Amino acid sequence: QVQLVESGGGAVQAGDSLRLSCAASGRTSSSYTMGWFRQAPGKEREFVARISWSDINTYYADSVKGRFTISRDNAKNTVYLQMNSLKPEDTAVYYCAASARVVPITAVQYNYWGQGTQVTVSS
Repeated sequence: QVQLVESGGGAVQAGDSLRLSCAASGRTSSSYTMGWFRQAPGKEREFVARISWSDINTYYADSVKGRFTISRDNAKNTVYLQMNSLKPEDTAVYYCAASARVVPITAVQYNYWGQGTQVTVSS
């Protein structure tokens, strides 16, 4: 089992930045692909970004490309999501997830999930 705990969410103004963290514990493995998802009220959970175990390969949703950066520190078992130039439409609960797949495509291909952290961006 892997436990994931997100932190760093909050309420900010449009144009501000936030950095989310996801700390992994339990049966941790640096070989997991890590991802960030988000869910806004009344909407389905959507993919935001993912990073391979080697920290070489990253992939982003078009809506956040150029504004968000995913990174990981395997020594600390932590994944980060740096969010810049935040927009009101970025408001959502952000979830960290871990997948044993090399290239997980959908949310169901992630094995472990955190409890989420709220990000609220006002205009």
